[in-house]
Formats: sequence, C-alpha cells, structure tokens
Amino acid sequence: MTRTHYSTNAPEGLAGAELVLTNGRIYTVDPERPWVEAVAIRRGRFMAVGSHAEIAPLIQSYTKVHDLQGAFAMPGLYDMHTHPDLALGPKYSDYLDVGLETPSASEVKAAILDYAERNPGDGWIFGKHFVHYNLRKEGIEPGREWLDSFIPDRPVAIMDRMWGSCMANSKALELAGVSAESQDPNNGYIVRDTITGEPNGILVDGAYALIMAAMPPPPTKALVRAYEEGARFQSSRGVVATKYVHVCEQRLEALRIADLAGNLPVRVEAAISWQDDIFPVRRRWELLAGERHYYRSARINANAVKFHFDGTSEPRTSYLLSPWPNEKDWRGALNLTPEHIADMVADMDRKRIRVIAHCTGDGASDIFLDAVAECRRRNGPGMRHQCAHSTLLDEANLARFAELDVIAEFSPVGWYPSNFTLNARGSFGERLAEAYNVRGVIDAGGVTVMGTDWPVSSIDPWIGFETLTTRQNPWGEMEGNLGHPITLEEAIQMMTINGAWSMGIEDQSGSIEMGKTADMIVLDQDPFDGDTKGRLHKTEVSLTMIDGEVVHDPNGWMSGSAFETRFTAEAPNFRPVEL
Repeated sequence: MTRTHYSTNAPEGLAGAELVLTNGRIYTVDPERPWVEAVAIRRGRFMAVGSHAEIAPLIQSYTKVHDLQGAFAMPGLYDMHTHPDLALGPKYSDYLDVGLETPSASEVKAAILDYAERNPGDGWIFGKHFVHYNLRKEGIEPGREWLDSFIPDRPVAIMDRMWGSCMANSKALELAGVSAESQDPNNGYIVRDTITGEPNGILVDGAYALIMAAMPPPPTKALVRAYEEGARFQSSRGVVATKYVHVCEQRLEALRIADLAGNLPVRVEAAISWQDDIFPVRRRWELLAGERHYYRSARINANAVKFHFDGTSEPRTSYLLSPWPNEKDWRGALNLTPEHIADMVADMDRKRIRVIAHCTGDGASDIFLDAVAECRRRNGPGMRHQCAHSTLLDEANLARFAELDVIAEFSPVGWYPSNFTLNARGSFGERLAEAYNVRGVIDAGGVTVMGTDWPVSSIDPWIGFETLTTRQNPWGEMEGNLGHPITLEEAIQMMTINGAWSMGIEDQSGSIEMGKTADMIVLDQDPFDGDTKGRLHKTEVSLTMIDGEVVHDPNGWMSGSAFETRFTAEAPNFRPVEL
C-alpha cells in the first residue's frame, strides 16, 4: 500500500498542533495576509497561520516546536514540465552519455567510440546528446554519413540536446525499417536527400519513435531510479509538485513502484504521450480510456496527455504564423491537422483529461488556442489546458490565455543570453528578443507557470527563478538581456499558487493558509533582501515539507522527533557546474 504521508503524532481527541514553526519571516502568497511569523501544522495541514502569540495556544506537550530564528520561508515550488526519465534513464540503462552540455563533433565521436570499446558486440549504441550547430560550425552535416564514417557496423542513434531530433547511422535506419519508401509519421518527418529521397539520418519529432520502436525498452529499474533521484533532487531544491511530461505504461509503472516504496517526495501529474512522439506508447488508448486511474494515489495523478504540435527552433520546425527568416514559404512543421487538434482537445476535455501541448512557434500556439476556444464552445467551461514552452506568442493571442483558462507554461532555457540560446535559437532572428513573453501574458491577465524542461535545460528551479526577475545570464558569462523581467512577487506567484492552479489544486495547496496542505520550504537567504541578480540561483533550501511530511532536512532540525525525515541520504546533485 502507498505510504501515509503525514504525521499522526497528536493524540486523538486533542486539538493541539503536531508541529509549530515560529520566529520566521514567512511569505504566504495569500493576498489577505502575505506575511506571518509562525505556522501550526496538524495531520498534514496548516491548522493556524499568524503571529507567535496567535499560534502559542496550540502548543501542547506533544508539539514539536522549531525556532526558525528569522529565516525566510514560503510555499513549496512547482515545476510544471520536466523529464527525469529522459535525463537519467539513459544513464541508468547504461546507454551512451556524452556528458557535456554542448559537445563538439570530436567529443561526440570520441564518446561513441569509447562506449563501443567498453561495450563490444553488435548491440545498439543509443544515448545523448549532440548539438546541431556545433557540428555545423566544424563543417560537418549531422546525419548517417558522418556516423557511418567511423562506426558503420553496429546501430547508433543519438539524441540532440533539445530532444527535437535524433541522428542515426545506416545500420540503425536499416533495423528500424526506415528507407526512401517510408512514410513520414503525422507528428514528425524523416529528413531526406532532395533528389533520391533517401533518409539522411536525421529524424525529427515523432519520426525518431521509429528508431525507439526497434530498440529494446529501457529497464524498468533504470526508470524507477531516474524518477526517484530526479524527485529527490527536486525536493532538495524546494519543489513539492511537478509534471512529468511524456509517459507510457512502463514509465507509469516505474512511478508506481517508486510511490509504493515511499520514494516520491513530490506530487506528480504524469502526462501520457498522445502519439509515439519520443518512445512507443503501446497501450495509450487503454490508459486514456481509464486504465490511468490504476496509478492514482496521493502523489500520482495521470489525468493529462502530452503531444507535440510542432517542432523546435534549431531544425526550424517550430510552426510560425509567417515564414521563417530568410525563407520564402517555410513556416515550420505542424504535426497534426487543425481538425485533429480541435476534436482531440474537445474529446480529452470531456474525459476530464488535461491537454499539454508542445507549442514553440506562434502558429502552433495560435492553433492550440483556437482548439480550446472550440472546445469551450462545445463543452462549456472545463479542464485547464496547458500551452507548453510558449516560446513565441503572437501579440494578439496574449489575452486569450486568460479568456480561455489556458495555462501559459514557459521554459527557462531561453530567458537569458548564453551561447546555447543564441546559437540553438538564433534561427528565430530578431524574434528571439520576443521569446518567452512572460511579462506580456501576465499583463494580459493570464496565468503563467514555469517548467524546467530538463534535460533541455537545468532542473534546478532557482536558475529560472532568478532569470525570470532579471532576464540576464545568472553567471555573468554574457551581457545583455532577453525579454522583459517580472517582479519577484510575480515570480513567486508563478512558481507556487499558479502551479497549484495549473494542477487544479489551488484550493488545497500552493499558498500558506489555514486548512491547506502543509507544503512549505525554508531558505538560507531572503529573496527580498536586495538585487536577485547573481544571488537567487545560489539559494540553498534548509527544509522542504509536503503534506506535513519533512522530505528534506539537511541540518537535522527534525531529528529525534516524529517529523524526522525518511530521506536521510544526501540528495543527488544535478546542478550545472558554476562558470
């Protein structure tokens, strides 16, 4: 059975608090009472919030009292789009991992050959990652020809850093049955020689699921470890709820195993893949028809579906309202017909399933908003659907997020100038300055959330937290800014109560209020204490609590009490290396 996630230290029939945290500087995100100094917790919920004098009568002989000594506290964070299985599954499956953020062609080649030497035989070499622009800077066109030049005799497939395409050699294409006669899937395409039609070894979006289908699936134990360690890192950085976007039956089972073992210190909304966008989903229809409820618990909810409307910026497959820079007609790739999208959104809405739609181009988000409008016309008010990434948005669409109750989710990888951002997204041209228009959606009254989109960008939410408020490089490696910053108060709201709203639990969680779940984090610094630039991303989390359960306590504040954490091993460190 799933572990009970809250303490039951208080005797039955008594009204006192189990835990009191006092003498803090606590930002509640409750507009009626934004600042308090103490909270009282009982059976996983805030039973009182206020001054120490207001809380003191609830302290009994059995109450654990901890003095925060003026430390800053706030509600836990919400990461509304990430992929621990894609980031860590290959590593724990002993797949290829180049191990560099932006590897050169020679580094990718060396990693593949080293892996082949350490894993002899004729088995698959699969893993991550390469970067298109780095290969092209060296005069190398990514594809089968380059891979065949140094490893032609066993199947090789390697993902790009943005997970928007896969590069495969001839042997891998042969085993996957990909040839000049192969039809492109509806949700992606095979890059081909313009004369012969032969595949050149680059498979974009849903097309690379053809490669995945030819490979053995990753071991379940690797996925379990990936989810457990990803969630443990998230909780150590103050995250209490997250969306794991793109799951199949095997991944749901891995999540269930972690949950039953009590090893999920975060709430998870899992989004089932609508199509074979990344990996085969063999029982999608059974899952969507109701089998998803089998995995439901206090920590897991699989009432969401995810798919790609369009592609990504680097291969120029983001779907735009107007042609790409320096193109006469090419607007990118729309992976589904507008009619398919409208019917699908309405059908999922009737089933109370949230649609999470990958939209990087303004054309894709425009069609998504049109589909939600049609859904509202057919069904009336319903689920809050989510526009994932929202990389480019048309100015005329900003107000529609509020009008249609659509969640605008933004990814932090492009919020600040960096070598990766300027190169991988440089194909947007002058429009790169418009990317991730969080300010515009907020000003138009919409609800915005953050999704780290790990492994495309770092899973550490504090990097995005800082750059939301500066739109500048947090390490100072590059000057300037991309886009317009938001205030610290807006960023906190975006990463707390807005996240709860996007999961449909804002009446239960997301702020520190009486009766809500006791989700709370304590920090080593006060975000309001001066300029956030270069400082906020270095924040350390001194305590993380979810449902009244302490899931991160590096200082041992709760040791020896009923609230002593079960997560005693040091959290894994997936932070980027400081520059």
